Amino acid sequence: MAEKRIIKRVRRRLSLRFGDEKPVRMAFTEDVTEDGLFIKTTNLYRPGTRIAIELILPDETRVNLIGIVRWSKKVPPNMIHLVKKAGMGIKIVRFVSGEEDFRGFILGTQTDAAKPSGRPAVSP
Repeated sequence: MAEKRIIKRVRRRLSLRFGDEKPVRMAFTEDVTEDGLFIKTTNLYRPGTRIAIELILPDETRVNLIGIVRWSKKVPPNMIHLVKKAGMGIKIVRFVSGEEDFRGFILGTQTDAAKPSGRPAVSP
């Protein structure tokens, strides 16, 4: 199935906590975009549920946000590492704190992907 998104996903494993009222459950992202993220977890919420998320960036900066579950895919806990996209797709509704840090992180990852690999160019 072809990718339908215009926004580029950035594959990043970031530590986070999430929960319906406050972030208490631990999990990791599999990918992030400027307006959403995928949480790899067996602790699912129904689509439409608002959840609180505390995302920890690579420099240990904490970003707090409110997201809404757009979709979820349940698998048995012993299968989570074998099944692609086991968890929840989250749309960011609003930032509580750390929005500039998050945007800078996303911009930096997109810039890193566009940088040359450091290998010399090969002439035809």
